[in-house]
Amino acid sequence: MERKIAIQGIKGSFHHQVAKEYFNENKLLIECMSFDELVKNVVGNNQNLGIMALENSIAGSIIPNYALIDNNRLHIIGEHYLDIRMNLMTLPGQTIEDIQEVHSHPIALLQCKKFFSGYPHIKLVEDADTAETARRIREKGLTGIGAVGSSVASEMYELPIIAENIHTVKSNKTRFVIVKAENSVIPKNEINKASLKFELDDMQGSLAGILNIMNECRLNLTKIQSMPVIETPWQYSFFVDITFNDYADYEKARKQLEADTKEFKVLGEYKKGAV
Repeated sequence: MERKIAIQGIKGSFHHQVAKEYFNENKLLIECMSFDELVKNVVGNNQNLGIMALENSIAGSIIPNYALIDNNRLHIIGEHYLDIRMNLMTLPGQTIEDIQEVHSHPIALLQCKKFFSGYPHIKLVEDADTAETARRIREKGLTGIGAVGSSVASEMYELPIIAENIHTVKSNKTRFVIVKAENSVIPKNEINKASLKFELDDMQGSLAGILNIMNECRLNLTKIQSMPVIETPWQYSFFVDITFNDYADYEKARKQLEADTKEFKVLGEYKKGAV
């Protein structure tokens, strides 16, 4: 059975762009309109992989996706950082003065708010997916309506870009992770990043002790995210990403962390992506 890649959104979405860049080849895609649907496709077939956005340099962490990975026992086997470039596209022959409405995902519209403030005649309409909006404009021949999305969507649905890079903050990156239902083992000498999850007792200095172990074992903490444990008020789970030069240092730290924490789990060991 051929391996498929589950993405959130449709072809032309930023998740599709990650699939093209990360795998460097065409793969069979499973288009999912929600992350829950994506996870079901990965859990339901051990051969399938999934691509999930996990954090954005502007908007921060996508916390529900941490829970989806943890609760469904998915394994992170890789990561990819994507420069998010927002472009305004329409049917051929139109100018920005012809546009009455622009439809896109609410986050995409929010990131382009300053640009659209210069065009008060344009009404911003929230939609489910950036690429799906582009496809609908092409299929229904919708004039007077624009879409905000990726250059991949522009090419795929043959919608010329009439304004490019319209996002307010030009340094806009999203970190995506590649997930699988079963762990993907790569040689230890190629592993230089790990994602872990654990819980701590509500005691003074408990987190400081964990951070000290990481420091002593020469690990670099690149991300720490806390989430409340729903069943236990004031109890928190911690999701951390760490990088290292020597797998032996990480292995030593992992054993100490497992002994000093509760509900310790390795979510993934993989190669860090180029930022």
